[in-house]
Amino acid sequence: MPGMDLHDGPMPLDYYVWVIRGHGRVVVVDTGFGEEAARERGRELIHRPVALLERAGVDSTTVRDVILTHLHYDHAGSLADFPVATFHLQDEEMRYATGRPMCHACLRAPFNVRDVLDAVGLVHAGRVRFHDGDSELFPGISLHRVGGHTGGLQVVRVATERGPLVLASDAFHFNENRIRRAPFPLVHHVGEMLDGYIRCEDLAGGDESLLIAGHDPQVRERWPALIPGMPDIVRLDLAPI
Repeated sequence: MPGMDLHDGPMPLDYYVWVIRGHGRVVVVDTGFGEEAARERGRELIHRPVALLERAGVDSTTVRDVILTHLHYDHAGSLADFPVATFHLQDEEMRYATGRPMCHACLRAPFNVRDVLDAVGLVHAGRVRFHDGDSELFPGISLHRVGGHTGGLQVVRVATERGPLVLASDAFHFNENRIRRAPFPLVHHVGEMLDGYIRCEDLAGGDESLLIAGHDPQVRERWPALIPGMPDIVRLDLAPI
């Protein structure tokens, strides 16, 4: 079906927003999506992202830095919930989301044009910091463009006591995509996506437990809860169960 967004299919997709905390700093990775996008795309919104952040002890109105792995609707919605944040994005992702690839319905389908316009507005407000390829954001937090799923998809490498953890976002939606070298079918550049699997593995030092897929329900099922009785908020700095 032309313009179909495979994120909208009947698949067991979980949607994640991550928080990096340490050394007095709080960094949010991706912003999820809100009620309007959920209604438009027929998705069940179990939790508002900002409500989960609040349960985790993070007030979105005070967050200073937000990393956007890419600009698809399920990763870059509700940007206004972070009114003082600087947003970190790859140069290539803005070019991709506003350029020639968006002439193709199947590539633009996962974008919400309102979110893209919000991101452009933030550029003009001086609240976007662009990155070109690899970049150390803060000590122990680095960004790495891998592309593939979108033109400027970036993954996030975080130093933890367990080792270098990689928030892979949609570099691979499910671990099985990476393990089987079988890309999720919504892809801008298949070659970059396959190379991205290897890049993520290298960034994690080859440790499978340090590779966090973008939409895999196993992440929520395997990692310990931050709050007892609240399985939808997990701690990635601890070893999986």
